[in-house]
Amino acid sequence: MNFQPASAAPPLQTLVVGGGMITEEVVLPTILQQKRLGKIAGVWIASRRAATIQRLQKIFPNEFQGFPDPATTDSEASHPEAFREAVQLLPKPGLVIVATPDHLHTPVILAAVEAGHHVIVQKPLCLKVAEAHQIADAARAKAAYVLTDYHKRHDPAIRGAKYKFGQGELGQMLHGHAWIEERREIPLKYFANWCDKSSPFEYIGVHYVDAYHFITGLKPRRVAAFGQKKLLPKHGKDAFDAVQAVVEWEDGSVLWVQTSWVCSEHNSALTNQGLQLLGTDGEYWADHKARNCHFVTQKSGYEDYNPNFFKTFDSWDPAEAIDVTGYGYLSIVQGIDDVIHLVRETAGLAEADASRRRQELLKWWEPKRASPSQALLGTAVNEAVRLSLANNNKYVGFDAKMFPQLL
Repeated sequence: MNFQPASAAPPLQTLVVGGGMITEEVVLPTILQQKRLGKIAGVWIASRRAATIQRLQKIFPNEFQGFPDPATTDSEASHPEAFREAVQLLPKPGLVIVATPDHLHTPVILAAVEAGHHVIVQKPLCLKVAEAHQIADAARAKAAYVLTDYHKRHDPAIRGAKYKFGQGELGQMLHGHAWIEERREIPLKYFANWCDKSSPFEYIGVHYVDAYHFITGLKPRRVAAFGQKKLLPKHGKDAFDAVQAVVEWEDGSVLWVQTSWVCSEHNSALTNQGLQLLGTDGEYWADHKARNCHFVTQKSGYEDYNPNFFKTFDSWDPAEAIDVTGYGYLSIVQGIDDVIHLVRETAGLAEADASRRRQELLKWWEPKRASPSQALLGTAVNEAVRLSLANNNKYVGFDAKMFPQLL
């Protein structure tokens, strides 16, 4: 199937729902650069509070339209349904990027799909298997594109492991160890209002569950989890400091995932992370934090610098000051390009014909994208981890539709 360059398609109208850290640091810089490149037309942002819109307007002046409008809305009043107005007003078909707290993903995705839009959602897709099936059914009925942004799939270190495994160089998988831990500013500052509704496993550990599936194609068989609450309760947060899970896969291989979000604020990077794999014919080991690049400055002290994830550099374009790039950028761009291609391929068609064409393209992409059927696995493991933690670390298995069940 031959694809023309995405730039041949009309630019997208794009709505970002959620105005927190990931929107400010990754999502907005990405879509504004894509706007500069001619792929994005209007940019809209919806948040609960006009104060969030005001903060982003100071950082990105005159770059987007906000909901609720700070000019006519009490800045601190809560408007949890503001996204619904924006979704309805967004010209169709548009792109909705969901960057809300994890437990709020589902209503935004469903509203966007029902309104005739396509979706990119920050990982995980959602926190409940029942909701993942609901999203998949809605997307199937509308022939809508729903991509979960598992940006670790675009990390060259992960892509290398997938390629080597696919070539048979690692043999059959035996076991793996993943670690991903963040500084305590995440639950105490950025996610202070909702850290008790998630955990470091659900927020970041799921990256490596998806990475193992992405590399091997395997599905999880059973899960047991352990968690500790020692630091965050002292700060008034009924949230886990750390969560560890052992995931057995359908071939009998095992992945141990170690997560926390209470590392010292003096850690040399926001995130410690890495992955080790052992197969019958080879091994893989990568420290995804230590990329052999660091700075020491009077302003920030010692800093491990990862140039691969999402960084700002001087632009090669004399007309522009900066560019952003990295695998955190490319994972969103992949979704943007896919949606542009869908729009171009169905332009001018009757809805029945357009729906059939979208279904063809979605089926074509299915093996290579974190569509709802693939993202379901991360959601299932997340829910299983919660169930194991609530039941004295018992093993949790999965039925045919990936619903967790105590064993």
